[in-house]
Amino acid sequence: MQYSKIHFPLLACLILLLSGCTAKEQLLCLVEFGTTEQREDISLLDSESTPAPPPELLPQPVEAETCIAQELDALERTGSWGSHIEPSEEEIQKYDFPVVVNKQVEMYLQLFQGRQKKYFKRWLARSGRYMPLIHRELEKAGLPKDLAYLAMIESGFNQRAYSRARAVGMWQFMRATGRDYHLQVDSYVDERRDALKSTQAAVAYLKDLYQMFDDWHLAVAAYNGGPGKIGKGLKRYKAESFWKLAEKRYLRLETKRYVPKLIAAIIIGKEPEKYGFENIVYEKPMEYDRIEVVPGMSIDALALISGGSKSELRLLNQELKTDRTPLNRSDYIANIPKGSVSLAQKNMSRLHSVVKTGYKTHITNQNETLAAICKKYKINTTTLLKVNNLRSGKLRQGQRLRIPYSLVDYQLLPENGTAIAHAGDSLVLHTIKRGETISKIATKYSVPKELIAEWNGLKNIHSIRAGQRLALYIVNHGAAATAANSGKKVRAKSTTDNLIVLAETKKTLSAAADEKNSFSWYRVRSGDTLWKISRRFNTSPKMIKAWNNLESNLIHPGSELKLKDV
Repeated sequence: MQYSKIHFPLLACLILLLSGCTAKEQLLCLVEFGTTEQREDISLLDSESTPAPPPELLPQPVEAETCIAQELDALERTGSWGSHIEPSEEEIQKYDFPVVVNKQVEMYLQLFQGRQKKYFKRWLARSGRYMPLIHRELEKAGLPKDLAYLAMIESGFNQRAYSRARAVGMWQFMRATGRDYHLQVDSYVDERRDALKSTQAAVAYLKDLYQMFDDWHLAVAAYNGGPGKIGKGLKRYKAESFWKLAEKRYLRLETKRYVPKLIAAIIIGKEPEKYGFENIVYEKPMEYDRIEVVPGMSIDALALISGGSKSELRLLNQELKTDRTPLNRSDYIANIPKGSVSLAQKNMSRLHSVVKTGYKTHITNQNETLAAICKKYKINTTTLLKVNNLRSGKLRQGQRLRIPYSLVDYQLLPENGTAIAHAGDSLVLHTIKRGETISKIATKYSVPKELIAEWNGLKNIHSIRAGQRLALYIVNHGAAATAANSGKKVRAKSTTDNLIVLAETKKTLSAAADEKNSFSWYRVRSGDTLWKISRRFNTSPKMIKAWNNLESNLIHPGSELKLKDV
């Protein structure tokens, strides 16, 4: 973790609290107690109109901070920092980092084998995923490969690690230091969480620190405490080494602990079985291909074109703050599963987005009104009544309401490029864009504008505004929504396609079906009665009741009736 002059008001108990929490509890804790930066990050993930964020997107507390008080107390009781034992020539051959042994290093060796053994074992297992990548970058820069264990004591090899001091990622970069080493942090990405980019930045920073101090112990101490602090201390006390400087009460214990902790991690990491860490199941090395994609491409789409799972794609692209690539770049290089680049490139041109409707549940509070709920979720009263089959706006406490929201699904078009029609719910939520009119929307979805007004309780077809959501009940929802999403018109079916004029409120079976058994489906609207419907479809209330197994004439808006012309 890099040095910062910012004061950190967060309570230490926050980390202790979060360590045993579920993902949902961690989210709530960070929102309540977290820093401004943490709350900003969370706000991107917490939306009224979308499901809860997946665990892979949540920041995770640094595990080593859960017992920091015990660690510092044990370190304080070790006494003087001055003396240490140089390893034998045989021991030196094991390491490319200058390893020494003293009371502080021995304390950490005991700590890792004792109180923190469960953590260290987990870190060793996780190291298998990142060691090849880190070793490769260190070797390219001509730096000791044992410096890879710095990522272990910083974060436990966790790309999502978030410390109480607001350091982020596997190498625990502060925002300012990350920016100095070309790591971008904005509303869409946090490259401190990118395994490759953050490692390259850490390697560059360590190389600069070594060139500054010509001593790896001092360089590592400066990585944590800041080069200015270390430089001033050496000058003030005329110290020639980290250990001489550590004898003084100049450095904070949190900075002094950094060097012996790293040395102990290197010693055990090189020979884990010798120190009681047996049968470690190391994670497989992180491998991936890279592909250039457009702005705003979702993880769902990346998974579809590459043949991977959403969880796998999230793990490969942990720098993304949301489930999609940045909207503020003309293109983006995304990671996809190893060996899938040819498939992804082939599927890219076949990728097609489809607007769909999802539902979440709202449980009403005491004295909560329908109008307040509609305002909260940005939907109109008529829509909320329809999707919940309500005949009035009177609510009771604890009532469960279905809340529709728009989402985008993806499909791969067949080789001939023909769109796939999706069956399912006929409700489409359309958010009005600036300059759109009811007429334009009606043309886009091939529905009468008068019906749009009726479905949404509009006084007239001109009473709409940008940002307002309209509910559209459309036959062949998938095809209509697909076309609307691409800006294309959908050809309205004619009566010869076994579709009556009121196409928007009715679903039909295939025209190729046996005419004797061909039924249509009609969605009941406000004000409808069995008598009105029977007259409209040239049948009788008795027949409608028979077809739908109705015992009475009572019907509800939003319900669907099976009909057949007679």
